[in-house]
Amino acid sequence: MNMPQQPSTFDHVVPALSQNRVLRNTYMLLALSMVPTVIGAMVGIQLQFSFLAGSPFMAFMLFLGIAWGFMWGIERNKNSGLGVALLLAFTFFMGLWLSQILQIALGFSNGTSMITMAAGGTGAVFFAMAGIATVSKRDFSNMGKFLFVGVIVALLAMVANIFLQIPALSLTISAAVVLIFSAYLLYDINRIVRGGETNYVSATLAVYLDIFNIFVHLLNLIMAFTGERD
Repeated sequence: MNMPQQPSTFDHVVPALSQNRVLRNTYMLLALSMVPTVIGAMVGIQLQFSFLAGSPFMAFMLFLGIAWGFMWGIERNKNSGLGVALLLAFTFFMGLWLSQILQIALGFSNGTSMITMAAGGTGAVFFAMAGIATVSKRDFSNMGKFLFVGVIVALLAMVANIFLQIPALSLTISAAVVLIFSAYLLYDINRIVRGGETNYVSATLAVYLDIFNIFVHLLNLIMAFTGERD
């Protein structure tokens, strides 16, 4: 008669070690991805990069097409070094795109302090959400569908406001995006901790996009409320 086997400590330790390794590698690659982002932003500022400034709608659509193309390539090659290379190339492109709002911010007399404030606020949100996601025993996976719907609604609102040009709507969208992607940070990091995401390249891409969106829209809010002209 075979006795039912009880799960050994080893059975629990191995998945935990694997999840910790994915989380550690994600944070390391995330830190590395900030380097091409900063370089891209600096190059964009120096060159006064402006992506189809005369046609905001076409610029936004082309940006989404390029970004989704990169993301498709990264996911397709996430198990090889090419996936990492594409991720770093993508973050350089995102830095170029970011330079446009940074140029606007630097047009204010307190531009540098506003950028610093947005970076600090983004860092605070990241550490808070990462801490909750890591320590909490709650499974946040049920948030995924609601957050995805929120992103689609926000994208549609952004496209609409390209034509409407309503300042109040722009601020509402930015506030909503900050909240949505703060929640996405909690969701994405919790998935890694609980073993729902086992590839650190995919995990880094998700967390990077969360941080990028929080920073951009937090900076937009800060400029609206604290921007000072000379």
